[in-house]
Amino acid sequence: MKIALTCSSKDGLLQEYKNRFGHCAKENIPADFFAEGDSFETINAVKQALTSKGHDVIGIEADAQAGDKLAEARPELVFNIAEGLFGDFRESYIPMLCERLGLPYTGSDPLTLAICLNKARAKEVMMCYNIPTADFKLFYPNELPQRIEFDFPAIIKPVAEGSSKGIFDDSVVTDEREALEKISRNLATYRQPVLLEKFLTGEEFTVAVWGNGHEAEVLPIVAISYKELPVGAQPIYSYEAKWIWDTRDKPLDIFQCPARISQRQEEKIKVLVLSAYRIFGIRDWCRIDVRWDASGIPHVLELNPLPGILPNPEDNSCFPKAARTAGYSYADMINKVVVHAAKRYGLK
Repeated sequence: MKIALTCSSKDGLLQEYKNRFGHCAKENIPADFFAEGDSFETINAVKQALTSKGHDVIGIEADAQAGDKLAEARPELVFNIAEGLFGDFRESYIPMLCERLGLPYTGSDPLTLAICLNKARAKEVMMCYNIPTADFKLFYPNELPQRIEFDFPAIIKPVAEGSSKGIFDDSVVTDEREALEKISRNLATYRQPVLLEKFLTGEEFTVAVWGNGHEAEVLPIVAISYKELPVGAQPIYSYEAKWIWDTRDKPLDIFQCPARISQRQEEKIKVLVLSAYRIFGIRDWCRIDVRWDASGIPHVLELNPLPGILPNPEDNSCFPKAARTAGYSYADMINKVVVHAAKRYGLK
């Protein structure tokens, strides 16, 4: 099959930033700003995984020329991992081009990607369907109030980011004064609305799901234990925990897959994530983050229809970790997503 691999490399996102704001020095850009961009190691690993099964693969950066390149290449399938950099529809860019060009593509449609990226809109949908999710308030640039009435502790995060971007060890706040200060700083840095979310104190899990319709399948659940974080660190998977404290040379031993939980707990999580997967109309694959509250009720934190897929096991990328535990190699995992998408489109 002729496949176009569409991606957002870190270099590509840096160029997108420069196109928007000019050629500023790298030291003036927030350290986490390109966290969602893929390294060439990941891009090459996906390409090799596809070619290993006999596919003819062309790589396309998700930039302003992507539409013309897709129109010229006319692939039989687009394998999309492009994140983009700005706006709620940045993950929807390639799927929108594919819809316009009539090209089949892996993953969810533009609307689902946009809603899941915007954590507030996703939480509103979950609340409508009675899927447990933490209470929240949303704050917009230039509209920060003088007072905040909220049930602290809480966590502060940009409304439309992933890969722990904008979520630092000091993002957990315990009172109104601290919350106002951190929200103001976050608004100035990320130039988008900011979420103030009730901090859930229970155990945390991340759950890989793939497939479509009634064939959707939950892969082995990954538990996250924060006991290995530095002394005094908040029990969250912050930017520091994901990208600074957890290194390839010294990986943090905070993941357990399969999670050592009771059958009843496992069933609760599976029912919850499959319900969310179907309600949002997610296609082919997704990673869903879950955390228990103090009463032992699992809540959905967020949905990631473009899950991280770092190829090296020492990098602690959770979707590949779950797939490996289920017996899939990295190449098997990537090509299983191709199979799900091809079956959905009725492709050979």
